[in-house]
Amino acid sequence: MTAPVIHSLREQIREHIVDGIVSGRWKPGERIVERRIAVELEVSQTPVREALRELEALRLIESAPNKGVRVRNLTASDLDEIYPVRAGLEQIAAELAAERLAADVSVLEPSVAALYEADRNADGESQVRHTVDFHRELVRAAGNAVLLHTWEGLGIEVFTALSIRWLGTVQQSYAEEHDALVAAFRRRDPAIGVLVKEHVLGCAPRP
Repeated sequence: MTAPVIHSLREQIREHIVDGIVSGRWKPGERIVERRIAVELEVSQTPVREALRELEALRLIESAPNKGVRVRNLTASDLDEIYPVRAGLEQIAAELAAERLAADVSVLEPSVAALYEADRNADGESQVRHTVDFHRELVRAAGNAVLLHTWEGLGIEVFTALSIRWLGTVQQSYAEEHDALVAAFRRRDPAIGVLVKEHVLGCAPRP
């Protein structure tokens, strides 16, 4: 039996704030009040401060002396900077995971099936979620904790969701492209790393 994932208080607070940003509760340029969040969640200000510090490192929020913490204004250039880094990381991950996924690609298949369903329903939210799930499993299959931590630190899901909300990005269908990657792993394509890199660069959200 798999043990349940227990998130720390700081992680729970961070997810609460991220959900608020993605849902539009806090809009670009709007101030996030540390004390107000602490009161709302009935916690001390220390873990709230830690969560905000992490989100600032992700460049989702920004702080300034005497002005407090505010939601950053997301721009197209933010995405332009993130995706080449992500593509490079996933190229490395694909090359490291190639043999493991050639032997058993089942960890990727549920996301592909879910993507086909999301495409049929024109469900943009599900497309984003399952696309990110697919790539997270791919990176996890590399078996390199540093690589996974660095990839997750890019905040891919959050930035993609925000790009749709704030930049009006039209989410396209990626189910067949992801299915093609699964097939490439199965046939032990020697260019799998380059294929994954080109795929990531090709599906970067654009306004």
